[in-house]
Amino acid sequence: MSDSFESQRFGKTVWLTNHAIESMAKRQVTLNEVQVLIEQGTLAQKSAGHSWISHRFPTRNDNLVCAAIVEAQAVIIKTVMVNWRERGSQ
Repeated sequence: MSDSFESQRFGKTVWLTNHAIESMAKRQVTLNEVQVLIEQGTLAQKSAGHSWISHRFPTRNDNLVCAAIVEAQAVIIKTVMVNWRERGSQ
């Protein structure tokens, strides 16, 4: 699996940490799904430079897929989660 790709949305390289790659494998999230998540997902800023991006994939039974990211000179995906809910949501 490649550990980086280019994002048109952010105009930056997206890097996947080893933890993100391991999380993807454990949760059976493909690189293509992560690319769709980055380009089309809903962005929620957590704090300066730190955000969540989430996206529903109708073909997956474990929605909502989410990535914790850091945005600086590149977008760094720290981890990938499934069945995600923002704190405070039901």
